Amino acid sequence: MTVTANPLDDPFYYLNNFRQVLDWLELRYADVMSETEHAFLRDFRALPQASQGLLVRMVMRKGVHFRAGKLNYPEIGDIARAAQPLLDHGWLDERAPLSMSELFEVLLKAEILQAFGAFIEQPKGRKTDWLATLHEQFPEPRSLVDWCPQLADRLFSLTLMHLCDRFRLMFFGNLYQDWSEFVLADLGIFTYEKVEFSADSRGLRSRADVDACLFLHDCQQRFEAGEVLEPIIEQISALHFDNPWLQRRRGKLLFQIGQYCERISEFALALNVYRDCAYPGARLRMIRVLERCAEYALALELATLAEQAPESASEQQGLQRLLPRLRRKLGGPPLKRVAPRAVERLDLQLLRSDPALSVEYYVQAHLHEDTGPVHYVENSLINSLFGLLCWPAIFAPLPGAFFHPFQRGPVDLLNEDFHSRRSAVFQACLAELDDGRYAQTIRERFSAKWGVQSPFVFWGALNEELLELALACLPAEHLKHWFNRLLLDIKANRAGMPDLIQFWPQHKTYRMIEVKGPGDRLQDNQLRWLEFCDAHQMPVAVCYVQWAEQDA
Repeated sequence: MTVTANPLDDPFYYLNNFRQVLDWLELRYADVMSETEHAFLRDFRALPQASQGLLVRMVMRKGVHFRAGKLNYPEIGDIARAAQPLLDHGWLDERAPLSMSELFEVLLKAEILQAFGAFIEQPKGRKTDWLATLHEQFPEPRSLVDWCPQLADRLFSLTLMHLCDRFRLMFFGNLYQDWSEFVLADLGIFTYEKVEFSADSRGLRSRADVDACLFLHDCQQRFEAGEVLEPIIEQISALHFDNPWLQRRRGKLLFQIGQYCERISEFALALNVYRDCAYPGARLRMIRVLERCAEYALALELATLAEQAPESASEQQGLQRLLPRLRRKLGGPPLKRVAPRAVERLDLQLLRSDPALSVEYYVQAHLHEDTGPVHYVENSLINSLFGLLCWPAIFAPLPGAFFHPFQRGPVDLLNEDFHSRRSAVFQACLAELDDGRYAQTIRERFSAKWGVQSPFVFWGALNEELLELALACLPAEHLKHWFNRLLLDIKANRAGMPDLIQFWPQHKTYRMIEVKGPGDRLQDNQLRWLEFCDAHQMPVAVCYVQWAEQDA
């Protein structure tokens, strides 16, 4: 095949991408694949190119039912000829039974009227208005030929989407990414860091892992569809994995179900879920549910135990609020609350000329000076500087961190052991803050890695001017404090940073500013960041805005 400058110039670009996935899977997952899956690889490669292309086109489209008359691909040519080998293998079915709702998906309004006009009372209505009545009268599925014998078109139904979904899961490690990732990368819309893959670079280690991951996905789908919770919870609770990646996914799903149970006031069910859940935050949620159920003694016992070894700063903050309240409800002596640190306060009255503009925009414009420019950065600046300096640690090719070439970051990014697994590499990166090398390293990575996907770098918010101001005005000591705090709890600490930053390059100083509009209050993660900055003598202020009355 002729090599082209742009992969999308090849009309079979999508087929080449699919072949790449199959080659990848055969190389890295041969021991996980069944004989049926190996047989598919062999038989697929033996197909004519047009048949391969047609199958992949259908796999990459939505749904599993396709009318031949709507399949028009110049590179494939005669659709009937291309489909015949797929029918011979049983990968396509021309007589697949369709429910009434599936039939409505493949028929036009006029075709429905032609087939069922005698049963439709309001022919000028919408298709959706007819579905319930027709489904009640025709509950049994039938093939398209049986539903509409007069229709001069063929229907091809894919029979191997389950197999293709399994391939997609093994390749991506999830089912939310799809085949469009290849196209987005080929177009240059997304660029990914190239990471070396070893024999251990896969999250699904066995066929049992793949089956379990598919089962968890099915449980999530059933939960989100509103099915009865108890059987789903029982099935998830019965699962236990040696694979830490799967065990964390199990915990995350239980945590989501527990939160939902709280929202619908199913507190007994929420408690059962949280008791079996090791996901971060589950223990604190359980204490709060016990409090809502008036189980104050049990809640206090668990909170006191958690206080001795809080899992995170977020849990510690929550316990500081809960413990005095629980002790008071049990008749204990009132405890004096620890007053929050006093942070510099700015009070502004501003004229709001355009309600569509954010309160941060008005504060930025009001405080901005030629000698003291103000930038709206929120979480983007500190995270980006961290991501650029620590790039080698974040993208270290550790086992179980990277599964495929389309990852924005390592799979274990939010795991408790993310830092410890890479401690030596992070230590080497942060050591550059001690000897001054960090500034040049960040500049070079900003240029060399521009646009490459990262879980920390906000390319859309970063430019050379902002970068140079930050490197000139932010002390290395402060950067090190911020970066170490990020590593303590990435999930909690990469959010909640102040909205604005003001630089004074002549003095090499700065000030961070959290903005609050009328009626707005500081969130927990924002309070933790403000207290952290104040504790390390980092200049930070909270700006409270009131809107000035406009003259009549």
